[in-house]
Amino acid sequence: MPTLRRTDDVFVLDLGEGENRFTPGWMTAISDALDEVDAAHGPRALLTVARGKFWSNGLDLEWLVAHPAEAEAYVAQVQGLLARMLSVTAPTVAALQGHTFAAGAMLALAHDTLVMRGDRGFFCLPEVDIAIPFTPGMSDLVAARLTPQTAVEAMTTGRRYGGHEAQAAGIVQLALSEDDLLPSAMALAAERAAKAGATLRTIRTTLFRRAIAGLGAGGGLDLPG
Repeated sequence: MPTLRRTDDVFVLDLGEGENRFTPGWMTAISDALDEVDAAHGPRALLTVARGKFWSNGLDLEWLVAHPAEAEAYVAQVQGLLARMLSVTAPTVAALQGHTFAAGAMLALAHDTLVMRGDRGFFCLPEVDIAIPFTPGMSDLVAARLTPQTAVEAMTTGRRYGGHEAQAAGIVQLALSEDDLLPSAMALAAERAAKAGATLRTIRTTLFRRAIAGLGAGGGLDLPG
């Protein structure tokens, strides 16, 4: 389950170890953490990390198939979490130490800055291969964060980007060694902590207004039969 700790001006959100799939409880824990970050005063930034092979492997499709009556509420919670990350009051950095797939990749893209391990893990939007189309809000999020060429390639081919490929494509800002990943991500977050506040949120919600509106409007996922 995700946990939140604070080191000086940086809140560190640890998504956990394992696949870090989007269960309802997992998403609620992240939303609660973001509430805590927003309630804090003074300089602050958010660094989102994970441990093990995965940063996040996306939706919990097994849970979703097992709870069909809750599918609409589940998808609304997923989209609400993405919109929530886009509108947090603190600068945000995601340190991708492992595989970052599907909705996990979209959660990463909802951060301001992405850094990724260069020699391990892939960033991937595999929806075209698993026959689950993006919702309009999800498409708007990806389009807002990637160049048109990269967005089309990532969304229509399901390409797996290693760290250095992701940096070349503009998906992540830095591809780093395992030893450098967390220290560099922490330094980036700390140097931006003074930007936190209502003005930053207003800039974000204006910049990403289409994506936030689309995610808030809902829209279900067409699951494979």
